[in-house]
Formats: sequence, structure tokens, C-alpha cells
Amino acid sequence: MSEERTPAGTAPAIPAPIRVILADDQPLVRAALRMVIADLPDIDVVGEAGTGDEAVRLTRQLVPDVVVMDIRMPGLNGIEATELITAGSGPTHVLVLTTFDDDDYVYGALRAGAAGFLVKDMALEDILAAVRVVAAGDALIAPSVTRRLIKDFASRPGSASPQRPLTAITDREREVLVLVGSGLSNTEIAERLFISVATAKTYLTRLLAKLGARDRVQLVIIAYEAGLVSPTR
Repeated sequence: MSEERTPAGTAPAIPAPIRVILADDQPLVRAALRMVIADLPDIDVVGEAGTGDEAVRLTRQLVPDVVVMDIRMPGLNGIEATELITAGSGPTHVLVLTTFDDDDYVYGALRAGAAGFLVKDMALEDILAAVRVVAAGDALIAPSVTRRLIKDFASRPGSASPQRPLTAITDREREVLVLVGSGLSNTEIAERLFISVATAKTYLTRLLAKLGARDRVQLVIIAYEAGLVSPTR
């Protein structure tokens, strides 16, 4: 089979911008994010929603890459809307961005299928980076939230003595697991270990398979069980 080549003198194709819907009942929050995103060549705001119901309707109509979702909204709340959006086989990922990082909200959002959970007091650069991470199919949880997940696990009866063996993974995979357990994204892991983001994703995929973990949150718990991270780390 012949190999396709880019014709001489032809510029490489520019990736399509990440298509985003902003779902928040506060117009000022949506306006602030929209103004920042307007200057970015790789992210486009294709719709805005002030309620959960509107977020679901627009998602089905526009099929964005990412929905930036608030939790407290009139009518259908953000967690319920997230569950409806992620229930199908569509390509849309949900990034929860909220003022409230209460544990019930965190667990509710993750159970509903959110690919990320951030709080609004994070730097705008970090929020935009999270949109890119989630659009690429990765998961991202604010480091403060990750630490709370570990603390919650540590407080459960019978979890005081981590004993999970990790004989199946390599030393490099162990390094990656420590960083995942500390709340780092794939991009941050790549920078820390001086590897490419694609390589970091490969290590994460191997860890999920070898350790029988469903998602990144389970890897965090496994890292704690193995004693690789602690609630104070």
C-alpha cells in the first residue's frame, strides 16, 4: 500500500480548535472565560448554557469536545447534567469547574463520568490547560482534591496499613504511579520525568491494565495502598 505524503510546499494541517461549551448560571463567569478563550487559537467557545438542562440540549445539538460544567445550577444540576452527557457514546468530555469542592460534589461528579474536577480559584492558565488535557482524553483532578481523596481513604476502617504489592510494575511505572497519586497531570508527569506526553500516557495505560484500575482515581488509591503516597504528601 502506498504511503501518503504531504505535497512539497504544502503547509502541515493545523489541528481543529477544541470546541467548548461553557455551562454556568453566572453570566459573569461565562463572560470572563469566554474573553480569555477568545484570544486562543486552539480553543473555541461554541455555546453557553445557564442551566443543566440547557447544557445537555446544547451538547446533543453541537457535540463539543469539552463542556466546562458548574455544579450548582437551576433545574438540572451539573452532576445530573454530566451523567446525561457522558451516558452515551459521544466524544464529549465534561470538566467540572466549581466554587464548591465539597466531597459529595467531588465523588458525585466523578461517579457521573466527569473527566476532570477543578475549583474556580485556580489560575486561569491551569483551567485552560485542563481543558486541553480533558479534550485529549486524559483525566485531571485538582491536586487539593486528590489529597482529599487519599485522606478520605486513609480514614476508612481497615485502611491504616497499606499492603498492596506492586510486583507487576517496573521501576519507571512506579515513578509514574507516585506522580499520579500526587495529583499530577500527564503533561506535568512528562515534564517531571523528561519524557514526552505520549510516553506518559503509555505508562498510564500500562498501569491501568496491570493494576486492574478503572480510572485515574483508582490509581490514586492504589498508590496510597502501596505506601507510595500519604495524606500529608
